[in-house]
Amino acid sequence: MKTIIKKEFFWIMCFIIGAVALVGCKQSLFEEKKSYTESELYRPNFHFTPKKGWMNDPNGMFYYNGYYHLFYQYYPDSNVWGPMHWGHAISTDLITWVEKPIALYPDEKGYIFSGSIVVDVKNTSGFGSLKNPPMVAMFTYHDIKKEKAGENNFQSQGIAYSLNEGLTWTKYEANPIIKNPNIKDFRDPKMTWDAIHQQWIMVLAAGDKTMFYGSKNLKDWSLLSDFGKETGVHGGVWECPDFFPMLVDGTNDYKWVMLSSINPGGPNGGSATQYFVGDFDGKKFSIDETFSKDVKQQKGLWIDYGRDNYAGVTWANISEVDGRKLFIGWMSNWDYAQKVPTETWRSSMTIPRELVLVKDSGHYIVSSKPVKELQNYIAKTIKKESLKIDKETVLVDKSVVDLSKLDIHFSLKNLKKDVYTFSLSNDAKNTIQFGINKKENYFFIDRSKSGKLAFSNLFAKNISKAPFKGDFDKMDVRIIVDKTSIEIFYNNGKTVMTEIFFPDKPMKYFSVSKANTEYTIENLIINQLNFN
Repeated sequence: MKTIIKKEFFWIMCFIIGAVALVGCKQSLFEEKKSYTESELYRPNFHFTPKKGWMNDPNGMFYYNGYYHLFYQYYPDSNVWGPMHWGHAISTDLITWVEKPIALYPDEKGYIFSGSIVVDVKNTSGFGSLKNPPMVAMFTYHDIKKEKAGENNFQSQGIAYSLNEGLTWTKYEANPIIKNPNIKDFRDPKMTWDAIHQQWIMVLAAGDKTMFYGSKNLKDWSLLSDFGKETGVHGGVWECPDFFPMLVDGTNDYKWVMLSSINPGGPNGGSATQYFVGDFDGKKFSIDETFSKDVKQQKGLWIDYGRDNYAGVTWANISEVDGRKLFIGWMSNWDYAQKVPTETWRSSMTIPRELVLVKDSGHYIVSSKPVKELQNYIAKTIKKESLKIDKETVLVDKSVVDLSKLDIHFSLKNLKKDVYTFSLSNDAKNTIQFGINKKENYFFIDRSKSGKLAFSNLFAKNISKAPFKGDFDKMDVRIIVDKTSIEIFYNNGKTVMTEIFFPDKPMKYFSVSKANTEYTIENLIINQLNFN
């Protein structure tokens, strides 16, 4: 009898202990943690960021033999700007990146500032062979000693080459190949093979303009022309140019597009990237007449109107089979980049984007959209065909999806002269708001209550705005969310806004606010992304 009682007691205790353990397990699954590590809160799930150290401008991107290469301005010994190196990462799909050893180190000639890489398939440089074509990098040498001495000629251009697909580099013994013509800001060379005129061309930032150079062998360069001194926005120094031909979407016509980053002078303060559309005769770039009027009227046209997309450039050697013009930018702003609340690392890159040149009612627009490879990471999809919005509505919350990695699509219909506001928020009363103000004709992002702000009085000083013209009652929207960043693509990417934020806890709700009039959200697709 005693034995039976002991056995019953044993199994009862096992049941109680198991039930308590199960409750504890459920609590751990559904209750928010009281504190989070910096990495849990802020390190992106799928935007490239270095494991440690400081990062800024993307450099030298090229595609070869199945790999996309991303180089970048890098200082491994601190989380603020310092002696510049070129960091290096590779990817097979533009989404998942693997860091490689540092590619270029500073030397006696100076720091290694921004530049570009081309695949010299015809071995015009003589550094390799037709069977093993060299990768040739051009970069800016920044002589810190000359700068501190007050000289103007502290920046010059050097080259290096790689015979093992970019893993190691040999600097050219005759560097610098382009000496400084007594211009204080003389940097960021971007090379391109000009198949139309059968030459290498290169654009170089020169203070308040862009200088054009030509070459047959990537070693000897001659000045062709310059552009921009009397055109575009000039609130700060021009930097990180890019220049390439693009087919006009849906046609066989092409135009040349020039990118020029500027700091300060962006549409919402600090850093941003403007663009120009026109024609190139092999020596001189001439801006399109209609586009020139648009620049003056709109006070610049911008790749991204948000505060956190700077110094973006495009990949070289994208095959003709693919044909895409692929772009990536530095997802920060010099107004506060060195003060953001991350300590192990600083800065991320934007999602890689495909640029498309469209002609809309006679006006040229460079639109952009996230690369198609992102769709390969969809783990779960929620669809709602039509939602009438007449009150504050939570569209999805943390119990259904992880709001730190989402790709959201929807259309808005029946839009009137009203304000349409969406938000990401949490129970710590952090919220980032964004949407469309049709009363005053602008898109907006408001991060004034998004979490940590005290690190800089410029971070959330104003609401960011992107102007639009014309009346419409429908708008297509796509939103990419990755922990501490939001990238919004309006009207198939004709207007883009990218901004970072630093909440105290992970975001828990994606909501839409009531407007003065009823409107409809159609074809809402919320894609949960998955990354190991």
